[in-house]
Amino acid sequence: MDNGGWLSPKVPLAGSQRRCKVLIEYQAAYPEPFVVKAGEVLTSGDKESEWPGWVWCTNREGESRWVPEAYLQRQGERCLALRDYDAVELTVRPGQDLLATDEVSGWFWCTNQEGQRGWVPAEHLVCCPP
Repeated sequence: MDNGGWLSPKVPLAGSQRRCKVLIEYQAAYPEPFVVKAGEVLTSGDKESEWPGWVWCTNREGESRWVPEAYLQRQGERCLALRDYDAVELTVRPGQDLLATDEVSGWFWCTNQEGQRGWVPAEHLVCCPP
């Protein structure tokens, strides 16, 4: 399959980037952006996740999404964002090539060949070591 050299093994990857291939289709449950800025205060909910390490958080505007617990400092029901975060998920289909840059709590932050970015569950991918 010709991919225009986008994922050519001859092209070095920066930092901890990984080449990944989608094994199992994933339909984004939350395709809309939910952006958190470092220092923002969120409220945590008691919604349980099937993914350990994720906290259901609500911002001042009343919007809610899952946020990695590692990106938060929890103080009771309030959470302080320790870093910028975008909760958008990426819909993928088997055979797609992705470039992953971050991994947290069983999910990868990926970019597809069209330049779309979002989170994808690690269990849907096979990735080369960084």
